[in-house]
Amino acid sequence: MISIDWTLGLQFINFVVLMLALNVILYRPLRKVMQQRKETVDGSYRKAKSLEGAIDEKMAHYQEQLQQAKLKGNQEKNELRSQAHAEEGKILSAARATATEYMDTIKVKVASEADRARQALKAETEGLAAQIASKVLGRGL
Repeated sequence: MISIDWTLGLQFINFVVLMLALNVILYRPLRKVMQQRKETVDGSYRKAKSLEGAIDEKMAHYQEQLQQAKLKGNQEKNELRSQAHAEEGKILSAARATATEYMDTIKVKVASEADRARQALKAETEGLAAQIASKVLGRGL
């Protein structure tokens, strides 16, 4: 059976002294080291968060610049396309004008050659008609 006597008080005092000694020797330094580690981790976490915020900001800025560059590129492409269409229109109208002039020249040449050929054939047909008639009739006209 357990008896309550002066050894119980001695064990209690021994326990208190041991706790004070352990507190000074072990627990306080351990809590200090854990607090420093917590501060280091928290500092690293805050630094990582600020870096993440800076990265997000730079990424948003990059995306904005990229969007502006795309818009500018599209505008320049549209300008160049409209300039090309205008230049194409000028070239085509000049080509049409040249082709029309050339066709008119050819038509005039063809008409004049047709007139000459008609006159030559007319003169030739009269001679041929006279020859045919003289051969058919058997006498000269």
